[in-house]
Amino acid sequence: MKEFNNMNDVLDFAIGEEQAAVDFYLKLAELSKNEQVSKIFHEFAEEEMKHKSKLMEVKVNGATVFGTIKIIDMKLADYFVDVKATPDMAYDKALILAMKKEKAAFKLYTALADRAVQPEMQEMFRYLAMEESKHKMRFEIEYDDYVLREN
Repeated sequence: MKEFNNMNDVLDFAIGEEQAAVDFYLKLAELSKNEQVSKIFHEFAEEEMKHKSKLMEVKVNGATVFGTIKIIDMKLADYFVDVKATPDMAYDKALILAMKKEKAAFKLYTALADRAVQPEMQEMFRYLAMEESKHKMRFEIEYDDYVLREN
């Protein structure tokens, strides 16, 4: 993992990662010929923008109490091979790609929480990790409801 000299570096990195996630989901939405898939990717781009805004607020005002909740992990993403984004991507493949992306974001924020020294920064990164976990769970539920049950 990248070395950070101070909390400002950590926040800049996390803000950059959130922007990368926004760009990723917008690109997938643009590539998709499936309107349902495109809509879902736009929604997730908006969620990632909220995360970026929260991080930018923390950078200016300092960490605040975020609170955390436990998210159930269906672990579906653990059983899928990686897929590549394509313009004619099927809905099930788009869901797998999204699950994998959210799992990676969860791991990133968990690692940042583990490395943070200040308790409020640890809490903030754990909060963001849980947000990514909620996204992954949403994709897993969608996959379970619309892919696994159809087969």
